[in-house]
Amino acid sequence: MHLLLCPDSFKDALSGQMAAEAMARGIQRAAPHAQVDLCPLADGGEGSLAALIAATGAERRTAHVHDALGRPAQAAWGWLGEERTAFIELAEASGLQSLNANERDARATTTYGVGELFREALDAGAEKALLLLGGSATNDAGAGMLAALGTKLLDRDNQPLAPGGAALAGLHSLDFSEFDSRLARLHVEAAVDVDNPLLGSHGASAVFGPQKGATPEHVAELDRALAHFAEITAHTLGEDHRALPGAGAAGGMGFAARAFFSATLKPGIELIMQQADMSRRLERTDLVITGEGRLDGQSLGGKTPIGVARAARKAGKPVVLLTGSLGDGWEACYAEGVTAAFALADGPISLDDAVARTAPLLEARCESLIRLWQAAGS
Repeated sequence: MHLLLCPDSFKDALSGQMAAEAMARGIQRAAPHAQVDLCPLADGGEGSLAALIAATGAERRTAHVHDALGRPAQAAWGWLGEERTAFIELAEASGLQSLNANERDARATTTYGVGELFREALDAGAEKALLLLGGSATNDAGAGMLAALGTKLLDRDNQPLAPGGAALAGLHSLDFSEFDSRLARLHVEAAVDVDNPLLGSHGASAVFGPQKGATPEHVAELDRALAHFAEITAHTLGEDHRALPGAGAAGGMGFAARAFFSATLKPGIELIMQQADMSRRLERTDLVITGEGRLDGQSLGGKTPIGVARAARKAGKPVVLLTGSLGDGWEACYAEGVTAAFALADGPISLDDAVARTAPLLEARCESLIRLWQAAGS
């Protein structure tokens, strides 16, 4: 019996790797001789770097960068030397998780540190970069990243703009005379977990700004600033990407990746499964077990378990989904290739208890699942 374990993280409880290890412990209790392939995955958001490193064996490197508020920080990135490929996770440098609640200010936060990670990758000789978008504290449409890579964002007095999305309202011109020339030879793919455009009621500022500290007034201000930035960018480059699905990812970083790096934007789970060689893994497995913290109707928009289920369906493999909770509309997962879905809780339980017990609950569910699987096959 060969089993493929590819969960996402269980938010606030377990990383994807820890979840896969808990699943494996439960399986080994029921079937000590089972072959278990641990392949934690993610959909492009926070935790995707760890999933990619675990799945590919990439080297984990660290770099000195500046965080979303411009403070010195350390950020991890991944390096596949033989393939000259860098894995860059935005959240490592400019992530929301590094800020306290009272530090969140979508008007002022910057993606400068992401540009510093790109410089590290270029210095290492990168020819390809996979940019993982999600979990950002920023709403500057990549302006900080561009500044770190040599672009001058200038106001009417030919002075550099202050960091942050709000300052983009004063942008007059973009000067690429010192833009890092190595970027022209870098193939960039951006992993996105949303399909929002840059602007409007479904755009970066309106949908994601509030969780980054933006009030309704700030949201309107930021949307106008990003619209102005998009207008200047389109005039300068001759192409307009503000309506591109995914342009609003990570505070407009999807827009920047496409406009300035000619990046391909793809659902994060698809890119990460490609790097993890999922097609080969699926060929040799009998059963796939995946999961994440919550499953509901919104999960169909590109979340990890649904991406796994769709790939497994094409390969003709059954998929069991384990999740902390099942929300409204979760039944739609069956149409996407999920064979069965189960919540972890074994009775009435508080959220704090559920988080604390996620690992043993995963172990117990997997042990029961494999015992049932063996009985059904006997």
